[in-house]
Amino acid sequence: MEEVLTATADFHDGLGQAADPYTARRLRYLVDEHLHIIRTGLAHTRNALADRHAPHPGRINCTGEVTANERERSAVCACPPPPRTLPGPPHPVAAGLRR
Repeated sequence: MEEVLTATADFHDGLGQAADPYTARRLRYLVDEHLHIIRTGLAHTRNALADRHAPHPGRINCTGEVTANERERSAVCACPPPPRTLPGPPHPVAAGLRR
């Protein structure tokens, strides 16, 4: 994400319109301030979960056998996947008069 925003800011720097430098500064601000906050929050959440050392209460115990060359049971487990919600039908398009 950081690379995309930085590249977009660089692109805006070279466009030459009056608002383009503002847009480039705003994108760099998002990279410097907001992405840093998001990264820090995610790292904190990850570390807090890793420190629990407890299985998730909704996880199904799997009895699948793991071969010697497999690293994770989930790769070969026959447990049913979690239920999926299917997307609903698309919203109707409003028909209007064309000019």
